[in-house]
Amino acid sequence: MEPTQLFELVVAMFLAIIALHYAAHRLGLPPSVALLAGGALLAFVPGLPAITVDPGLVLVIFLPPLLMDGAWAIALVRLRRHMIGIASLAVGAVFFTCAVVAVVTHFLFPSLPWAACAALGAIVSPPDAVSARAVLERVKLPRRLQILLEGESLLNDASGLVLFRFAVAAAATGSFSAVEAAASFLVLALGGAVVGVVVGTAWVKFVRRLGDEYLIIAATVLLAWISYLLGELLHVSGVIATVTTGLIASWHQHTVFSAATRMRGTSFWTVMIFLMEASVFTLIGLSLRDVVERGGGLTTVIATMGLPMLAILLTLVIARFAWVFASDLVIRLCAPLGFERAQPLGVGGATVLSWAGVRGVVTLALALSLPEEFPGRDFILATSFAVIVGTVLVQGTSLGRIIAWARLVEPETERARLTMSQAEAAMAQAQLGTIQNLAYDPEGNLIHPQLLERYQRRATAIVDYAARTEHYIPVLHAHFDVVLEAVATGRRELIRLHRAGDIDDETLQELERDLDLEELSAISAKA
Repeated sequence: MEPTQLFELVVAMFLAIIALHYAAHRLGLPPSVALLAGGALLAFVPGLPAITVDPGLVLVIFLPPLLMDGAWAIALVRLRRHMIGIASLAVGAVFFTCAVVAVVTHFLFPSLPWAACAALGAIVSPPDAVSARAVLERVKLPRRLQILLEGESLLNDASGLVLFRFAVAAAATGSFSAVEAAASFLVLALGGAVVGVVVGTAWVKFVRRLGDEYLIIAATVLLAWISYLLGELLHVSGVIATVTTGLIASWHQHTVFSAATRMRGTSFWTVMIFLMEASVFTLIGLSLRDVVERGGGLTTVIATMGLPMLAILLTLVIARFAWVFASDLVIRLCAPLGFERAQPLGVGGATVLSWAGVRGVVTLALALSLPEEFPGRDFILATSFAVIVGTVLVQGTSLGRIIAWARLVEPETERARLTMSQAEAAMAQAQLGTIQNLAYDPEGNLIHPQLLERYQRRATAIVDYAARTEHYIPVLHAHFDVVLEAVATGRRELIRLHRAGDIDDETLQELERDLDLEELSAISAKA
């Protein structure tokens, strides 16, 4: 394919992403489902060149920033609080699922070497961070379940990658050592964490010295790839390195970013992540053509592999249910022994957690990276794609109904001590204290009376609102509706003055920015 044609194809894919997202919004479908289906349909458009996905390149391009985005948004305090549960899912569930899938695959195909069966288990066992984000952003979960799923999706790729590498090596050499695999996993994880700490700490010190907000945003965007590539270069876990770096950067960004950097950086990052997430699902769909052609056509694939693929998909789901419910039972049995810090999820919570294991880009990339001569490669490729499609289409679309059925309630221990209104009141009181100290000159003369009155009035109103929130909500909504209408009127007048030639472009841009900030503030306050 010519470079120009490749670029045209990328532009066409982005246009298709916008159209598919719009269609999903209008039809009430998860965008991931529309993108996956749309990519699969586009793959068979006559005349469209075949899309060959380089798995290593896909992982390097897409995985680091998506992992960084997940780590950036995760609640670090709750991550530490639930680290045992997250480790149980990210390590224990992955190893258990890999073993169960390997046993079932060997039962279905006794001639397939155990190493190949284990490779399939390692490929399909870790739920995917991108797919989990695409599903979770459309549903409302209690904080504990949210943090368990987010933490699992960030860390379990390391477990799956270690198992996959050992399975491929075992297929090539004919030997496998569980002790060596466990030791290697610890070295990779700890080494990745060390790399992440070093890179994250260096980023904090570096950003503090940069004065230009665009340089800071550029350095932050590159941070994901730097930590991942450095981890892989040092032969430790690039996944753990990226996640650790993201956690450190997220913790310090409140102190090293200015307001302008945060606003502009967030806008740029949000658009970039949107395009990358959407591209991942579209590429997964486009890769269907290669999988089907290697299997001898869609009819042949379904006829010869349909039932085994369905059996492995069901095995995945059952294995996750078994692990989650068994873990919840252990927590319940340990409660009388004094281990009360971890609370059981209950049937509803365990069901939701079990049903949320959606697979995606890592599964596909690992499957495509198998050597050409690997035993059972075509079956592993087809099964991996079937697992991705099945979990996204079935579990992704039905998770909302499962959550509604479970009627989950936020435990008291997971709720913040202060509501948002109470936190805002505390912030307003602190600001008023500063104004009261600075409103007078050294001789005790009031030099900022209007500013002092403004902050006194604001603090009083916020404290009163925190005490009677329900009473004020309708009034505030009406208030900010008026503010938004005034902003719209001001914008129309500003544009009229510019079109009439009464003001220049610079004046338009400066005043328009003030209106934009006022509008965003009103929308945020109303929400």
